[in-house]
Amino acid sequence: MLASEELPSTLARSEKHAQALWSKAHDSAVDSYGEGERAHRTAFAALKHEYEKVGDHWERKDESGPSDAKAAGGRGSAGETQEGVDANATKAHLLELAKRLDVRGRSRMTKDELVDALKKANRRETARSR
Repeated sequence: MLASEELPSTLARSEKHAQALWSKAHDSAVDSYGEGERAHRTAFAALKHEYEKVGDHWERKDESGPSDAKAAGGRGSAGETQEGVDANATKAHLLELAKRLDVRGRSRMTKDELVDALKKANRRETARSR
């Protein structure tokens, strides 16, 4: 199935460039690996180099690059995905996102705690939008 026919809801609410990037990476992965979860993971890995998840959609990052240790290491690397939160961003940037998503207690959080709180807020906003 073409990526344009199975675009995730968070991407449907994102800018056209993010949709095109994900779709192209997905279609290429389907050609290489076949339809399924691996094609989706590959497409999201490509997306996370240029975009970060903010609430129920994806926004372009200030600087491109891997968003977390898992994305930096590639397939089979140790670590876990941060679900689109740019864990490599500055604490100030994460605090700004937390403010936009109304994360309570953000001013007292460490950087790792902010990443976890943003993942939770993103999940909540995505569920609300569906």
